[in-house]
Amino acid sequence: MPIELTEYDPGTFFDEMMAGKNRARPLSKELIGLFRRMNDGDLAERQAAADLAIKEMGITFTVYNENEGMIDRNWPFDIVPRIIAKQEWDGIEAGLEQRVRALNLFIDDLYHEQNIIKDGVFPSEVLAESKNFRQQCVGVNPPQGVWAHICGSDLVRDTDGTLYVLEDNLRVPSGVSYMLENRLVTKRVFPELFESYAPLPVGDYTTQLYEMLASLSPRKIKRPSVAVLTPGIYNSAYFEHAYLAMEIGAELVEGRDLCVEKDDCVYMRTVSGPRRVDVIYRRVDDEFIDPEVFRDDSILGVPGLLRAWKAGNVGLANAPGAGVADDKVVYAFVPEIIRYYLGEEPGIPNVPTYRCMYAEERDFVLGHIEQLVIKPANESGGYGMLIGPRSTKAERKQFAQLIRRNPRNYIAQPTLGISTVPTVVGQGLEPRHVDLRPFILSGRKISVTTGGLTRVALRKGSLVVNSSQGGGSKDTWIVESS
Repeated sequence: MPIELTEYDPGTFFDEMMAGKNRARPLSKELIGLFRRMNDGDLAERQAAADLAIKEMGITFTVYNENEGMIDRNWPFDIVPRIIAKQEWDGIEAGLEQRVRALNLFIDDLYHEQNIIKDGVFPSEVLAESKNFRQQCVGVNPPQGVWAHICGSDLVRDTDGTLYVLEDNLRVPSGVSYMLENRLVTKRVFPELFESYAPLPVGDYTTQLYEMLASLSPRKIKRPSVAVLTPGIYNSAYFEHAYLAMEIGAELVEGRDLCVEKDDCVYMRTVSGPRRVDVIYRRVDDEFIDPEVFRDDSILGVPGLLRAWKAGNVGLANAPGAGVADDKVVYAFVPEIIRYYLGEEPGIPNVPTYRCMYAEERDFVLGHIEQLVIKPANESGGYGMLIGPRSTKAERKQFAQLIRRNPRNYIAQPTLGISTVPTVVGQGLEPRHVDLRPFILSGRKISVTTGGLTRVALRKGSLVVNSSQGGGSKDTWIVESS
């Protein structure tokens, strides 16, 4: 039977492709027209072809299961792309560049003069209780003054079409490899659409990544030695570590493969002897990267690595300590941070946020907890939070106690009506909620991926897009509007 969209109904949510029942938005008309010319068997066949391609290409992610331990799963991918007009994207790109410039200035200030605190714009108590402020990094001057070289900022669209920044990921943001692979799989599944749509390419990311990393090299040589430092094969993002290392021509190493010699330089152990490493793209959290300085029981890091970095003998991306801005309470101050350092209004707004550290805002949160999303400062992956409208009385009581006990550690936000995109369900299309994670590279210049990783909540009614909790992804197309 032909695919009909007369029953496709996102309800009160903003749909990225459908403006109403059976009515496509202008940029989506050709894609929706293709669906209408297909039957449900055709759609299922193309989804099956995509699933097979992902299996053949070995695109996986790792999850932990209490009963089965670590499990490699094929990457969950939906074949219906998300389409964004370039005119809108240009504004998003400018807003993301603005945001990462301000955040890098903020991080640098915190590790030096702390003027933003002295001027009363940012509370000293937030920094005092930060889990990711590294005293060992005070006074360090990384190349170009950049601390967060790779940032992934999550964007969501509300029911009225307004786009918001939901959070910033500045420690070891992941997902860019899936963005790149999604495009390759989509080309296999819908080759005919690339002739008419011509979405802007994403494949230049790896070239930009290498150039940014090479710019951090302390040795000004034609091709610096770059390594990707991974925790190992059991890490959930190991596929990405291996993928990026291969794509940029870097060595994939674990901590045991590296050493710091008496000259405070980093060397890689090879069969022909030690070979100097100029730049490390590290995918290991701060507290594990150097047992001499942080956790002395870590076997993932390299003893002396921080010493080598502080001596200016190796470049590290992201810089240790950059995670001080990867805190949901700090997120709530980003609009003020942008105004303070840049003298500009934010190009992309934050989601309205209540800071439980302030009595008046905390009282509002406790009085409306059933309507709000409560988030702890440093959790990720959709864990540790309360979605008020879907919570039980016992859960709300528990979170109220947590907030009263440690108000600095919690923020609250309204429950957004996150936008939807048509998604293959069985042999038809249904709306599913999505977010978007573009990646921003900062070195001598700032570059933003053309689109990003669209993550989709594959479970009906779910707002949680994380792959570890049943989410998947879509290709993201930035296209010129006619």
